[in-house]
Amino acid sequence: MDKKNAMRAGTVMAGTTLMMLLLSSPALALTRDDGDDPAPRLSVVETLGLFVVAPLVIFLVIAGLVIVLDKSRKPQV
Repeated sequence: MDKKNAMRAGTVMAGTTLMMLLLSSPALALTRDDGDDPAPRLSVVETLGLFVVAPLVIFLVIAGLVIVLDKSRKPQV
C-alpha cells in the first residue's frame, strides 16, 4: 500500500510540474520596456573582480580584524 501512495504522489507531482512548464509563458527579456536603461556591459576581468575577488578581500579583512581584535585569549604565563 505504501508503494502505491508513493507512486500516486510522484505521478501527481510530475504531472503538475509538466503542466506548469508547458503553460508558463516566456520571460520576453529581449523586448525593452519604457524607462529601461541598461548599464554598460562588464568585461570578464571586471566581473571576476566584482563577484569573486571583492567578496574574498572583504571576507579576509573581516576575518583579520576578528583575529587581531580577539580579546578572549588567555595571557600566556
